[in-house]
Amino acid sequence: MKQNIEVVKTLLDALPYIKKFQNQKIVIKYGGAAQTSDELKMQFAQDVVLLHYVGLKPIIVHGGGKTITDLLSQLGLGTEFIDGQRVTTKDVMRVVEMVLSGEINKEIVSLLNTQGAKAIGISGKDGHFLDARPKDFEKFGYTGIIEHVNTELVDDIIDDGFVPVIAPIAGSSSVGHPGFNINADLAASKIAVALKANKVLFLTDTAGVLDKDGQLLTGLTVEKTKELKADGTIYGGMVPKVDACIEALNGGVSRAHIIDGRVEHSLLLEILTSSGVGTYIEL
Repeated sequence: MKQNIEVVKTLLDALPYIKKFQNQKIVIKYGGAAQTSDELKMQFAQDVVLLHYVGLKPIIVHGGGKTITDLLSQLGLGTEFIDGQRVTTKDVMRVVEMVLSGEINKEIVSLLNTQGAKAIGISGKDGHFLDARPKDFEKFGYTGIIEHVNTELVDDIIDDGFVPVIAPIAGSSSVGHPGFNINADLAASKIAVALKANKVLFLTDTAGVLDKDGQLLTGLTVEKTKELKADGTIYGGMVPKVDACIEALNGGVSRAHIIDGRVEHSLLLEILTSSGVGTYIEL
């Protein structure tokens, strides 16, 4: 009986958040350790399905950098990074699209479907959803920057009761162009702004944004985040994530979250509980 009462208390704790975010779009950037552990994959799918069933509108944007790097190595192509961004030659672009639009996207769609959701996988090439330009072709090749998001496509998918799962590959207006490889964090930010999402969440391999003593900073403003970047507290791979958060917030998203994808059911804990599990950033 006690255990049942605790279950009810947990549901009641989540109720205000379910009411608050019902019918709201939330963009979830899925990657890191949560994408490599079979157990965490299943828990992520369960979280998304529950959010969908209680009335939220989850939109998944996924990465796949480790899988891309592993396959490039197996094919003897190698890979190069500059400032944390992959240099994307034409051969690398073919592998990127194969991994993101093929293997990873369809695996996530299948996971969600087996848990009871109706999921549809797309890339930015589908329906001209994402159009991009080169970031710096001489330096980065086919690594791109999103210029336009066709919101009608994803809005239609959501209105039909499906969960969109988006591979960060963008199209080009040039005939025969292989497309652009887009940083998944920045793609999630752009998509969240264009779709007028209430939240954007980034799953990472750390607890969130940490101070210089390694302690979790649970709540930050954009101004404080910029100060932490300037003094070196935020560095390395966390920089593009907080930059994506700031871009989303400046574009009208209410709150951005950086959470630990290694924690079981981290999405539900962050969205539907008072304590949360990561760092939130707001204006």
